Amino acid sequence: MEGNVRAGNRLIGSAIPRTEDLRFVRGAGEYVADVSRAGQLHAFILRSGMAHGRIRHIDATRALALPGVHAVITASDLPQPMPSVDIRLQPMPSLVPFHQPVLANGVVRYAGEPVAVVLAESAALAEDAAGVIDLEIDALPPVTNIESSRGGDSLLYPRHGSNLAVKYTAVLGDAEAAFAGAPYRRRETFRVHRHAAVPMEPRGLLAEWDSAAGKLTVSGAAKVAFFNRRMLAAKLELPEDRVDLIENDVGGGFGARGEFYPEDFLIPFCAKHLGRPVKWIEDRRENLVATQHARDAQCEIEIACTGDGAIRALRGTAYCDVGAYIRTNGLVAPRNIAQFFSGPYRIANIHLESSVQFTNKTPSGTYRGPGRYEADFFRERLFDLAAADLGIDRVEFRRRNLVPKSAMPYAVANITPYEAVTEYDSGNYVSTLDTCLEKFDWRSKSQLAGRVSQGRYHGVAVGCFIEGGAAGPKENARIDLGSGGVVTVSVGSSAIGQGLETVFGQIAADALEMPFGKVKVRHGSTTLLREGYGSYHSRAMVMGGSAILDAAKGFRERLKRAAAKRWDCTPADTSIEDDRISGPGGRSIKFDELADDGISADGSFANHHHTYSYGAHAAHVAVDPVTGHVEVLDYVAVEDVGRIINPATLRGQVLGAVVQGISGTFLERFVYDESGQPLSTNFADYIIAGAADLPNIRVFLMEEEPSPINPLGAKGAGEGGIIPVGGVIANAVASALRPFGAEPHDLPLSPSNVWRLIEDARKSSRAAE
Repeated sequence: MEGNVRAGNRLIGSAIPRTEDLRFVRGAGEYVADVSRAGQLHAFILRSGMAHGRIRHIDATRALALPGVHAVITASDLPQPMPSVDIRLQPMPSLVPFHQPVLANGVVRYAGEPVAVVLAESAALAEDAAGVIDLEIDALPPVTNIESSRGGDSLLYPRHGSNLAVKYTAVLGDAEAAFAGAPYRRRETFRVHRHAAVPMEPRGLLAEWDSAAGKLTVSGAAKVAFFNRRMLAAKLELPEDRVDLIENDVGGGFGARGEFYPEDFLIPFCAKHLGRPVKWIEDRRENLVATQHARDAQCEIEIACTGDGAIRALRGTAYCDVGAYIRTNGLVAPRNIAQFFSGPYRIANIHLESSVQFTNKTPSGTYRGPGRYEADFFRERLFDLAAADLGIDRVEFRRRNLVPKSAMPYAVANITPYEAVTEYDSGNYVSTLDTCLEKFDWRSKSQLAGRVSQGRYHGVAVGCFIEGGAAGPKENARIDLGSGGVVTVSVGSSAIGQGLETVFGQIAADALEMPFGKVKVRHGSTTLLREGYGSYHSRAMVMGGSAILDAAKGFRERLKRAAAKRWDCTPADTSIEDDRISGPGGRSIKFDELADDGISADGSFANHHHTYSYGAHAAHVAVDPVTGHVEVLDYVAVEDVGRIINPATLRGQVLGAVVQGISGTFLERFVYDESGQPLSTNFADYIIAGAADLPNIRVFLMEEEPSPINPLGAKGAGEGGIIPVGGVIANAVASALRPFGAEPHDLPLSPSNVWRLIEDARKSSRAAE
C-alpha cells in the first residue's frame, strides 16, 4: 500500500490550497439556511424559561387561533413512550433513565429545554405564536453547581437517589503502594469553567416527507450522519433506507455540531406529521442555551515524586458537571479526564476517579479536545508547583518524565466501566519539546520570568500534550469513473471545516496516479454510501484516507482489467499514469474513454487502535497588576502528526485550535444565577476573542514518527492545538506573578479573576507579616 501512496510523490505532503474555499469566498456555499422548498413551514421551539420544575399546564389555543399557524406539537402529540436522545459513545443500560426526552415530559430540567414546537408560515409568526402559549410550571429547587449536585439536597432524578450518574475509574499499577513512603507529595484543587464550541453558523434542519414514496429527506446533517439516520429511522419506525440525511456546507463543528439533538427528531417528525416541508434555523440565543456545553470540571489531585523529580504516582478525583441529561457524547470528557490525565508522561501508578454529576444546566458534550484540555490544565499546573517545591527546573522536570521513544507502544491507564485499554502508538516526545524550546527561544525568554517592564510582569511557560485520534471501528469509500475522465470519490467521513475535499483529493490523486483536478470528492451524506461513520475524534484523515487507499487499489485493478480486455493482454502488461492507461506496443487509452464501462470500486478501513499525535506549546505573557489584564506576547505550537498530507490545511487546523484555546482560557464563560437562569445568552455576555485579542502564534509541524497502525502513517490533528493552551497560559501567568506568590487554580483568566488573584496574594502576604 505504501507504494500506492507515494506513486509520483506529487501531492501528499504538498501545501495545495483548499479547493472548497473558492465557492465560500465567492458566496457560492450552500448552507442549510440557504435551502428552501415550496410550501415549507417554519418551526419555532418553545423552551422552558425555568431551570427545574413540573409542567402543570400547557394550552396552545391562542397560538393556534393566529392566522398562518398550522400546528403546535406538545408531548401529548408524540409517540409514547416519549422518544429520547440515545447515547452514541459508550452507552450503558444504567444510563438510559438519563437520556433527554425530545420534549420535556412532565418535568423541565434546564432553562432552554424544548417544551413545544410551533409550525407556521414564517419563522417570525411561529415565534409570535409561541409567545402566547399558556405554559405553567411549578418550580422545583435548582441544582446549579457541582457542590450542590454532590450535596444532593435537590435531585434531578429522585428515583435514582443521587445526582451522580456514573463514576469512572482509571487504574495503572498500584498508586496506594507508590504513595506510601514517597519522599514528596502535594495535593491541589483546580477548576475549569463551563464554555463550549460556538460555531459561526448555528444549527439548522430542513425536513421533507414524500408520502407517496414513504421517504424522509433531512438537510443539515453533519459529523455523524449515518448514526443519526439510524437513530431517527428507529424513532420514527421507518426502515433505515427510507431516510436520507444530506450534508450541506457547514461553518465549523468543533465537537458540538452534528450530534443528535431533540430538534433532530422534532423537525422530521413535524414534516411527516403535517405532510409539509419544515425548516428550522437556530438563532444565537438558542445556540447558547440549547446546543451542548462543555468543560466545567474540577479536580482534587495528588502527586507523589522521588527527590529528583521522577513521578511515582498520581491519584485523585475529578467532578464533571454534565448538565441535566446525558446526551450522545456527554461521557467522553469525563472518561478522558481520568484515562488521559497522565498525558505524554510516564507515570507507572495511577488511580483517578471521574464523577459525572447532574445539574440544572444545558447538557454537556464534546468540544475540541474534550477532557484533554481540562486534564492538561490540571496536570501542567500541578507539575509546575511540584517542580518549584523540589527545586527542579520545570523543563527538566517534564523532560525526565516524558515517555521515551524506546517505550513505544506505551500502555496508559485502563478505565472502567465500559472498559477500555489503549496504548500510544508511536512518538518521540522529547523531540517536540526540544523543538518547541528552540523555536520559542526559551534560553533567553525564560530569564524574563517575574521581571517588570513598563509596569507589567512577564512570565513564560511550556507544556506537553497528546491528542487521540482515529476512532474506529471503520470507514468506507467508493471511487467511480465518470464522464470526461473525472473520478468521483465518495466517503463516509463528514466535512466540518477541516478541508476534507482537498486532502482526500490529494490522497486519491496520488494513489490513482492521476491529476488532482480530475478528482471530485463527495462526503457525509447517507445517499453516497451504504454505511459511513463520520468525523469526530480526529478520525477523518486516518480512517477516511485509508479507506480511499483501499478503494483506489481496487479501482486501479478494474481500470487495468478494462484496458487489458480491449487489447487482449493481461492487466500486468498495463500501467497507469496521469489519467491514461498504457499497454503493449505503445498503445494507450485515457480514463474518459472507459467512462461507459461503469468502473467503480469500494474500499474500507477497519481499525481498533487509536493514533496519538503529540507536541509542546510555549507562551510568553505580560500581566498588568493594576487591571489584571494578561497579554500573550508570543505563542509557539509544535506538533508531530505522524505523516502530513497537506501542511497548509494542517497549519490552519492547529492555528485555529490555538485561537479557540486562548479565547476559552481568557474570555468565554457560561454563567448561571442561583435560580439556574443562564446569563450568557448573547455575544455581549458570552465574549469571544477578536483579532485584537490574539498574539503572534507560530506553528511548527513535524512528522518524525509515522503511525504504524494505518497505511498513510497519519495521525489525527484536529484537536491538538487547543489541548495544552489553558495549562501553558496559566503557568505563564503564575511565572509572571511569582513576585506576588499568586498561583492560578481556576479558569478563566479574565482580568477580574487575575486582579482578584493578585489582591488575594497581597492580602495573604500582609497577613503573614
